[in-house]
Amino acid sequence: MKLLRYGAKGAEKPALIDEQGRVRDLSSVLPDITAQTLEPDALQRLRQLDASTLPMVPQPGRIAPPWTGMGKFVCIGLNYADHAAEANLPVPAEPVIFMKPTSCVVGCNDAVVLPQDSVKTDWEVELGVVIGTRARYVPEADALRHVAGYCVVNDVSEREYQIERGGTWDKGKGCDTFGPVGPWLVTADEVPDPQSLDLWLDVNGHRVQNGNTRTMVFGVAQLVSYVSRFMTLYPGDLISTGTPPGVGMGRKPAPVYLKPGDEMKLSVAGLGEQRQRVYAWDPELIDH
Repeated sequence: MKLLRYGAKGAEKPALIDEQGRVRDLSSVLPDITAQTLEPDALQRLRQLDASTLPMVPQPGRIAPPWTGMGKFVCIGLNYADHAAEANLPVPAEPVIFMKPTSCVVGCNDAVVLPQDSVKTDWEVELGVVIGTRARYVPEADALRHVAGYCVVNDVSEREYQIERGGTWDKGKGCDTFGPVGPWLVTADEVPDPQSLDLWLDVNGHRVQNGNTRTMVFGVAQLVSYVSRFMTLYPGDLISTGTPPGVGMGRKPAPVYLKPGDEMKLSVAGLGEQRQRVYAWDPELIDH
């Protein structure tokens, strides 16, 4: 099952994708797709719907983040060995955890707005893991039972803020619009093996990232289990699992960073596609 939300900011409507790839409105069934919608019983009720009876939406317009009520946006750093190498950093012995504030979350095709004075904003295609059942000290063998589904994430990052400004990575990760999520949340039953998914990202039509989740240092089950030792995970929480090589910071002979007018296009196999245009600082693009 593929769940999505569509419509202008503040007026989003719930929907699903039917077997023919058409958008079907869910407004008659539930007011919105929330964290509670992602719990097992609620998802099962949606699976029992006859999608053909739901109104079709031929022109959905803006595709919003697939659910609302995300409590935590947890990220894993350096989780592909070849990405660690291009960053000139050792492969971690344990997962590197940092957080993006949920205020950075935007829809899959929304504008990415460069923060004021930014000169080193970078791209990162990632597999997102969405929690559906509370997880606390979860054994690795049981971890995937706590996953509601998966989605595409672009972990947009300002490298100067992240690396050169002291302190933790978070200040380079949490700028407004730096968390495109979606287009859909694909439920876990449609992703039998999260460790065999191709993922890629283009900038201005040029392929810069091309990887597969099989090369993760720490797999999805390991990550859910590990993170649950340090914080309780709740339905609607998101874990973004790291990026393969090809980020701008690692380009040779010199780094390449995003500038106004650039376009990113990215995907994870079976989870849909994102496309964002990059803009100079403009709060109107963020707020409306």
